[in-house]
Amino acid sequence: HKDAYQVILDGVKGGAKEKRLAAQFIPKFFKHFPELADSAINAQLDLCEDEDVSIRRQAIKELPQFATGDNLPRVADILTQLLQSDDSAEFNLVNNALLSIFKMDAKGTLGGLFSQILQGEDIVRERAIKFLSTKLKTLPEEVLTKEVEEFILTESKKVLEDVTGEEFVLFMKILSGLKSLQTVSGRQQLVELVAEQADLEQTFNPSDPDCVDRLLQCTRQAVPLFSKNVHSTKFVTYFCEHVLPNLSSLTTPVEGLDIQLEVLKLLAEMSSFCGDMEKLESNLKKLFDKLLEYMPLPPEEAENGENAGNEEPKLQFSYVECLLYSFHQLGRKLPDFLTAKLNAEKLKDFKIRLQYFARGLQVYIRQLRLALQGKTGEALKTEENKIKVVALKITNNINVLIKDLFHIPPSYKSTVTLSWKPVQKADASQKRASEDTTSSSPPKKASAGPKRDARQIYNPPSGKYSSNLGSFSYEQRGGFRGGRGRGWGGRGNRSRGRIY
Repeated sequence: HKDAYQVILDGVKGGAKEKRLAAQFIPKFFKHFPELADSAINAQLDLCEDEDVSIRRQAIKELPQFATGDNLPRVADILTQLLQSDDSAEFNLVNNALLSIFKMDAKGTLGGLFSQILQGEDIVRERAIKFLSTKLKTLPEEVLTKEVEEFILTESKKVLEDVTGEEFVLFMKILSGLKSLQTVSGRQQLVELVAEQADLEQTFNPSDPDCVDRLLQCTRQAVPLFSKNVHSTKFVTYFCEHVLPNLSSLTTPVEGLDIQLEVLKLLAEMSSFCGDMEKLESNLKKLFDKLLEYMPLPPEEAENGENAGNEEPKLQFSYVECLLYSFHQLGRKLPDFLTAKLNAEKLKDFKIRLQYFARGLQVYIRQLRLALQGKTGEALKTEENKIKVVALKITNNINVLIKDLFHIPPSYKSTVTLSWKPVQKADASQKRASEDTTSSSPPKKASAGPKRDARQIYNPPSGKYSSNLGSFSYEQRGGFRGGRGRGWGGRGNRSRGRIY
């Protein structure tokens, strides 16, 4: 019957009716003619490129029937290239076909996907990565075996040698979802991958927006991986040694983003999981010096007791919360830093700054509590009140930390939840607020509201301490913004994949 099958194969050169029949019968009898396998697959591919959309769809739908033995990686490669289709029904058929051959041979299917990710056209690469990031997690455990997951990790490492920022985030999503990487050693592997991407060995250039952006995006990927067993030491060290001293000269490609606050937030989040640091005293000193910049001395009083400069220093609560928290976390590792490592004059100066800040803080906390008093439910959901709730968390946190440092000797025992993080358990300082006011992640904004990077400033009523106290912002945390794969270059002159 070989001749009869050849007639069916030749049907792809006929009219619409012949092509429709060929699209059904070529795959149906494919397994009976192994010697015509290449011709059969090529004939079906011709139908996949036909001008008639119904013929194309029929041909694509039947492609999994060709995925036998050595042909499977080739079929996976073909289906991956077909992901570039802009016809939604066709695109869905390709997705379903890929998923069905995944269940036959996951490793072979991944071979086809990764071959196109590494060598294919940009549109194919982009869609193949997206396919992996959305579909892998839907596959059952018997498909995603340990061996298959190891293959994904190995191939992903090859891709990560040359990626855009957006692709990197997607690969971190893929890898962090793998069961075999949920262990401590798995998380450690992921942190090392991120550290490699961040290139923590290179000289930091604060005036290069892409260099800054790359570090921030990598750090954002690393933060959820840190724990008491997976340490953030390498990142915290880099931030203390290279980023903090250049904080004021940082540049960012993201319009409207408070880059300094973003850096300080990341440092604060990482500081809880810092292990043994080689240059602890030196880095603690850098952190302390930066903290002092945001902890002003009281303005000098004129002889009649009035403010000589007529201007109160600006108290930047969001910055101070981050810096004070980071200092408090790292200070635990060197508890005698303030008493033994600083001279008496410096310690006295620090206490004066703390005291001045605490006084302004008390005024502000009272005003916020008064403004929120009796408000529940819907009333707390207005933008202004959401901002006040976050402000109250920030000020309460600073208050708790300052009290600790006022102890003789300074104490590092109090625990606070950073104002933008979900509350683990109610702190004493937060119990005074109602249940609604203790939801500590920044409120999710409706699409009509301000964008992530819009600064939200709350200006409290004027008064001796409060005229400039509203200098804080809060914002949704997030990875890359859409379409912003930058800083990782265009992946060089990769060879273009063949079209089938």
